[in-house]
Amino acid sequence: MTRLSITDHRRDSAGLTYVYPVWSRRSGGLSIGINLNPNNACNWRCIYCQVPDLIRGAAPETELMRLEDELRELLASALCGDFFERFAIPADQRVIRDIAISGNGEPTSSGQFDAAIGIVGQACADVGLFGQIRLVLISNGSLMHRPEVQRGVAHWSELGGKVWFKLDSATEAGRERINQVHLSNATVRHNLETCARLCPTWLQTCLFALDGQPPSETEQSAYLDFLTGLEADGIAIEGVLLYGLARPSLQPEAARLSALPEDWMSAFGARIESLGIRARVHR
Repeated sequence: MTRLSITDHRRDSAGLTYVYPVWSRRSGGLSIGINLNPNNACNWRCIYCQVPDLIRGAAPETELMRLEDELRELLASALCGDFFERFAIPADQRVIRDIAISGNGEPTSSGQFDAAIGIVGQACADVGLFGQIRLVLISNGSLMHRPEVQRGVAHWSELGGKVWFKLDSATEAGRERINQVHLSNATVRHNLETCARLCPTWLQTCLFALDGQPPSETEQSAYLDFLTGLEADGIAIEGVLLYGLARPSLQPEAARLSALPEDWMSAFGARIESLGIRARVHR
């Protein structure tokens, strides 16, 4: 018998290519994941990433019929089949919390991104879940300048979805260190503004100690200044999701990473809330 847990988010737990169930601490229960990057390719390489054999690149062409069949199969099993028994879910928690487009790389790099969103929306409507569960797109936001990505994000908003937009650092040096990318604050800000204009958007930030040290005061101040600047310029976000290391990194830097104390995470969340911005902390 397979048992889901917050420490095991294997994409192959249900034996499918594009769809996988996870027990998510951020969602607060069962999350059905959509993985448009089964080739383990991403345009970023975050040092805390739990994807095995991660490579730089984009999502391959998605077999849309297979995606639809897998999603409908898993939804049917969870709603009226034996899914919860097979995965040993406690009786009082047998409910679908959300569908999350996330997976093993940047989902907006898929050429079939918008089509995949349409499949999610129709499948939810057909089984009576439309408007009843959360729909979440987890993205690093780096491709928001592309018209086809903007169409997909706008479509997601029409379905009632939200975007969790990655911001692990508000400095160029921090992003190079954590995400292994070179992006100016102006570019990140523009991508975030585009995303927030199209769809309700949360910032999501992974916090951890590197070589035993938490994010420096310089990093923390830059992050808070970035948030202040958004509010001053009328760029509306829903809030900030802070999360720590629940699962081990599978990147070369893994041994250098460690979880931060709960009180450190809570204190930083309080600093964000002092700006008038909602902050949710998940260790």
